[in-house]
This record gives sequence, structure tokens and C-alpha cells, in this order.
Amino acid sequence: MKSILITGGSGKVGFQLVKHFLNKNFKVVTTTRNSKKFKDNFSQKLDESKMSNLLIIEVDFTHDNAIEIITKNLQENDVFLENIVHNARCLDYLKIEEDNTVSTENFSGEFYLDVIFPYHLNLEIINQQKGELKNIIFISSIYGVVAPTPTLYDDLHKSSPINYGVSKAAQIHLVKELAVRLGPEIRVNCVSFGGIKGRTNKEFLERYSSLNPLRKMLEEIDVVAPVDFLVSEGSSNMTGQNLIIDGGWTIW
Repeated sequence: MKSILITGGSGKVGFQLVKHFLNKNFKVVTTTRNSKKFKDNFSQKLDESKMSNLLIIEVDFTHDNAIEIITKNLQENDVFLENIVHNARCLDYLKIEEDNTVSTENFSGEFYLDVIFPYHLNLEIINQQKGELKNIIFISSIYGVVAPTPTLYDDLHKSSPINYGVSKAAQIHLVKELAVRLGPEIRVNCVSFGGIKGRTNKEFLERYSSLNPLRKMLEEIDVVAPVDFLVSEGSSNMTGQNLIIDGGWTIW
């Protein structure tokens, strides 16, 4: 049975991926800060017959023993990972100060979550599961590629904090560095998504669509196919790449 770790499985991107790979009969491991909340909110949306293939690890990445908790759970459940998808987020780090600046704590926290923690988690899993891991995939953003468009937002500073884009840009370069350092045994790639429907009002959707060649935002289900491709043999000659799925946002 193929296996995959998807961090941040309770997010809208993470849950779509958890559901998809369970339906493809993968052994799916996912992380969440609240396993009870995950089960209460999502279990009824998953195929009950597939639930035995789901391992939920409750862990807070900001705690010093977070990587140990993850690797210990993998060992205790005899899970040898072939794929890792780094998707975890913490919206608390995107809060800004009254003067529209980002605190050192939040800037550092976002960078840690996007870059430092996944870097160390990758290395520890590689060290403990020698020869098993084949693919590492980062879920990034178009704001790691381009700066935000001010006219899109009513309040640019609050809606698109600077630490988010800077950390995502660093994450995309981490992909390139790891591809060089971990190849040829392990492929490392990235998917940068454009805006996804879900937390937006009608006015924002209209503004976003008017600035996008395909005149639409992504649907939640649209996150699945690019990741599925990067996990598959169809992408066996790809590494160090940033696959941009944005309706054309970044071309102009």
C-alpha cells in the first residue's frame, strides 16, 4: 500500500488531499492540532470503509518535541512514508499590529512553519526511514511568486500580510535547494495555488475574477489534481519545480 503524510489535514486544502488519497487506497497520515475537532468535523465526510487507512497525529509544530511525536507515531504504527505533502498553516501568524506592521514573533512563526520546520521534519524522516521516501511536495502560494495586487483588497496589510509572501518565496527556494541535495533518490516539488473560494464575499470574487485571465477563483477540489500528478509516475522527470495553478494570475 502506498503511503503519504499530509500536514495540516484540517485545512481546506489538506482535507481535500486527505479525502482524495484515502479514496485512492493510500495509507494516509495527517497532522492536526486537535484530533477530536478533526474527527467531529470531517469523519462523516470520509468513506467509512477507508478510515482504517487514516492515521491522525495530534501535534503542535511550535512545540519542541513536535518532530519526535510525528516520527514516534510513524514507528509505532509501522508506517514507512513514500510521500510527504507540507501543507500546515497557522492563521495566528498572519495577524498584524495596529500600525499595520508584522511582529517579530509572527514573522518568525510564519517562516518557521513554512521553511524551518518542514526542512527538519524531512531530514528526520529520511534518517529514520532510509530508502523509503520518494516525493516531497510543498503547498505554496502565488504570493511566493509575485507581490499582492493592492486594488484586490479593501485593506492590503490585513488581508495579505507581508510575512506570508516572504515566507512562501523562501519555501519555493527551499524546494530547489532540497531537490539538488536529496536527488536523485527523492524528488522535491511545489504547487503554488491562486485564490481558492471559501472565505470570500461576492465583491471580492468579482474583483479577483476581473484580474484573472480565466475570470474565476479556484474551487477547493482543484487542489487535488496537481498534487496527485506530482505523486504519480507521470511526474517522474520533475524535481525542483514550482507548479503554478492560478488561472493565469501570475502571467500579467
